[in-house]
Amino acid sequence: MDAETIRELLEQVKSGRVSVDEALQRLRALPYEDIGFAKIDAHRGIRTGFPEVVFCQGKTPEQVCEILKRLSTQCRCVLATRADKHVYERVCAELPGTRYHEDARIIVVGKPVRSEEELAADDKYVMVLCGGTADIPVAEEAAVTASILGSRVERAYDVGVAGLHRLLDQKEKIFGANVLVAVAGMEGALASVVGGMVSRPVIAVPTSVGYGASFGGLAALLTMLNSCAVGVSVVNIDNGFGAGYIAHLINK
Repeated sequence: MDAETIRELLEQVKSGRVSVDEALQRLRALPYEDIGFAKIDAHRGIRTGFPEVVFCQGKTPEQVCEILKRLSTQCRCVLATRADKHVYERVCAELPGTRYHEDARIIVVGKPVRSEEELAADDKYVMVLCGGTADIPVAEEAAVTASILGSRVERAYDVGVAGLHRLLDQKEKIFGANVLVAVAGMEGALASVVGGMVSRPVIAVPTSVGYGASFGGLAALLTMLNSCAVGVSVVNIDNGFGAGYIAHLINK
């Protein structure tokens, strides 16, 4: 349950449209609901500003669906990450109107925090860049997350260091961003280059893209951690969701 939902419920009690007993019934799941295989944190939206996000990897489609059904009764917008199409189809059968961002592997139940029109009118934005086309799924996870949370997002993909002219062609958008997310595999140098160009925070996301010596993203992670550029922070390998969430908090 998020703050807006509780505020609306309290207003309904105040006006007499909802009884005290009915309000108590709606609030009884706080602070969490135990459904056996999961303890749903119904209180998280009040504490952090956004409801619990469901990580689908390792869960069955039925488990994901049940958690989303419970959360969606109390929250206006719920996200599920690392969801494949099979999981989406199962959820959509139970919750019509659910949207799926296939590249990002994100399911969205309910309405985003802000409309597309509101986002487009915002002068502050998050810029998401990625080194190569193979990095797009992680970059999209970051971009979609920040957008659903309520940040305007601009994108520039396949602008890695093997062709710096591609990155420099995006300089106006890069210089105008409030916070930037740099997603790259291989050696992960993109974050250092971007960090050396701007006076804004840069969130570096190493990806597991690369040949054997990249060690599944470890080489990119170490490069980003050892960046000479100031203002660069690093999240875990392939953690586009974490980067998008942090970027939104900074942008907000």
